[in-house]
Amino acid sequence: MSAREDAKIVRYADMFAAMGTEPRLRIIRLLLSAHPDGMNAGDIQSELGIPNSTLSHHLDKLKHEELVTVQREGTFLRYLANTEVLQEVLTFLYAECCTRTNAIEPETIFRVCKVKP
Repeated sequence: MSAREDAKIVRYADMFAAMGTEPRLRIIRLLLSAHPDGMNAGDIQSELGIPNSTLSHHLDKLKHEELVTVQREGTFLRYLANTEVLQEVLTFLYAECCTRTNAIEPETIFRVCKVKP
């Protein structure tokens, strides 16, 4: 494996670790549901019931891994899911499981994505 591929694996592992806690995964889901407008921190806190200091810690970790972006709006911070980076992570998984190794048939992934909640 090349040094570049090694660096990508490390980056993706860090992203998965950042999303690997229940509160952070809830934050990502919530921000995706609010896409493309995102949400301010107060609304995220209200929706998920996470204490402010804890929420700040989780948002900082997600921001550090580039899974969310932040826009300042006066005294408020608006958080948005970074769909480009999330697409990159999904593409990595798809390539590993469905094209390079054929561990999962691509049609099963598409079928799951088309299911309406």
